Amino acid sequence: MKSRRKEIISYFKRMDRSFFMDSNKDLAVFDQALPIGFEQTISQPSLVLEMTLALDLQPGQKVLELGTGSGFQTALLAAFSGSVYTIERIDELHKRAQERLGQLDFRNIYFKLGDGSEGWVEQAPFDRIMVTAAASEVPRELLEQMSKDGKMVIPVGSSFSQELRLIEKDNAGKVHTTLLNEVLFVPLKGKYEK
Repeated sequence: MKSRRKEIISYFKRMDRSFFMDSNKDLAVFDQALPIGFEQTISQPSLVLEMTLALDLQPGQKVLELGTGSGFQTALLAAFSGSVYTIERIDELHKRAQERLGQLDFRNIYFKLGDGSEGWVEQAPFDRIMVTAAASEVPRELLEQMSKDGKMVIPVGSSFSQELRLIEKDNAGKVHTTLLNEVLFVPLKGKYEK
């Protein structure tokens, strides 16, 4: 499979992060996480790009995203995959993201309001899974919902110390883990919350 790294980076550089924010728009150009309300944040741009590149998105793939948030990460995923199934537990963020992404005319994003910690079993399996909140451990349900040759990027750890991990499932169904970075995300609410 051909790497789409340059194409993704080019698209990412053209994205207007402020479009996905209701306040602090003047700070959107800085490489830092910023509050979006409800004790949630829009991640720092360099981390959004790093996580997206780690997934190695390919045309036609089915992607699960846990934590729609502002919709910024969702837009990047949707531009480089076949379909994105995104789950957000906070109703107001869910509605705002739907509205924004609708304005951008994405037709391949499917939204769900609810607890994403157990995935979206009705739509499984997924070729790629993006988790934008930290779990205390890798959810077993998400591993089960990954297709063979699937990849997942997920922050794992406590509220003070987290590892960004790339989880890969090979053709035989065996799981391999690579540590990508040290990070700090808001907690993944639900079953895998510490």
